[in-house]
Amino acid sequence: MIKIYPSILAADFLNLAQEVEKVSKDADGIHLDIMDGVFVPNITFGFPIVESIRKKFKDIYLDAHLMIVEPDKYLENFSKSVNSITVHYEAVTHLHRTVLKIKELGCEAGVTLNPHTPVSLLEEILPYVDKVLIMSVNPGFTGQHFIETTYEKVRKLRRLSDEKGLNVEIMVDGGVNKQNIGLLHQSGVNTFIIGASVFYSENPSQEIIELKKVAEDFE
Repeated sequence: MIKIYPSILAADFLNLAQEVEKVSKDADGIHLDIMDGVFVPNITFGFPIVESIRKKFKDIYLDAHLMIVEPDKYLENFSKSVNSITVHYEAVTHLHRTVLKIKELGCEAGVTLNPHTPVSLLEEILPYVDKVLIMSVNPGFTGQHFIETTYEKVRKLRRLSDEKGLNVEIMVDGGVNKQNIGLLHQSGVNTFIIGASVFYSENPSQEIIELKKVAEDFE
């Protein structure tokens, strides 16, 4: 099943409720990029914004991507509002402990890899996670150019998951559009995090429908 989570990093924050409303009907969830200005060179938003989105949209799937140092300190607070928490391999010292804590808090657990981090490093943790998020740009800002080596990286991850008899959800974040979504899906991606292509379009909801259709054509 193809899923698209629009990233509100590309939304108009002066009209955030209306922006989420535009995509809520056709999106499979909303992606929340939490940045601290330390792990990545940008600062976005924290608990008040996430809690406000949950209060306004009670049933929507919220996917929190923590691009922060020491994410363990904040897992409990985020778990009160979101359905899924993804932490960076590069930011966590005891990844197994962190992943299990996320699950204990009632959320799906994911691990994110920066573009330079090989998927082979996930071999031991893969049986414990629900999803892996492959960054196809260097994290920090929306609207960046897609890194072409992502296709092969996804294929490697899909092979590793299949060899272990797992059904890990593979996600990609960064520079996804109609030109590359088909090949990404063919390579093994289930879920696409898309910001600029959705929120910068004239009709964000229709853009989601069209993106899914392009991906489906590669099945």
